[in-house]
Amino acid sequence: MAKTATTKKSRVFLVDDHAIMRQGLAELINDQDDLIVVGQAESQPQAVKEIATANADVAVLDVTLKEGDGIELCRQLHERYPKMGILILSMHEESLYAERVLRSGALGYVMKQEPQEKVMAAIRKVRDGETYLSDAMAAKLLKSFSRARGESDESPLERLSDRELQIFRLIGDGQSVRAIAETLYLSPKTVETHKEHIKQKLNLASSNDLLRYAIAARSGEAK
Repeated sequence: MAKTATTKKSRVFLVDDHAIMRQGLAELINDQDDLIVVGQAESQPQAVKEIATANADVAVLDVTLKEGDGIELCRQLHERYPKMGILILSMHEESLYAERVLRSGALGYVMKQEPQEKVMAAIRKVRDGETYLSDAMAAKLLKSFSRARGESDESPLERLSDRELQIFRLIGDGQSVRAIAETLYLSPKTVETHKEHIKQKLNLASSNDLLRYAIAARSGEAK
């Protein structure tokens, strides 16, 4: 039977540093009756520039970007476009990042290995102003709100600030202090200061210990 009415499509903007990921996701979204991709970007500066004229209803962001950082971008977009839904779609472990991105203004977090039906459901939830988290993550957040912080069984990485976690992740990617500084628009001295704070919080004695820990966490988001 032919459709007698056209559905207004919600406008989605994609931010991911892998072109093939953006292309595949765009094809999935454009196959939906109610969604359409209106723009793409691979970095924080490009996203900020191009989303200004995209009139997007939803922004789908990765945590790791070619330039800049997904959490910082999330905060920036939420401040500029508070009515736009923001969904984080990432390979990074939800238990470590979800609460951070919610504080930064995102409404949802979904892992890239989830089936496409869940990703589409997450986009629609965020579009409608609702929160999307896995059942396990939602339960964890409820548990954390219902007890004293001192009794929490948090992982060492949860002690890091958002900026410290960004730098820790880039250390695990093998980036030098200078490269990290350029990526995050910081001075090398500031990055070195953050590294010292990270070592203290993780109880690590040296930069080599930090590098080994960061590399180990890169594959499995080590606790």
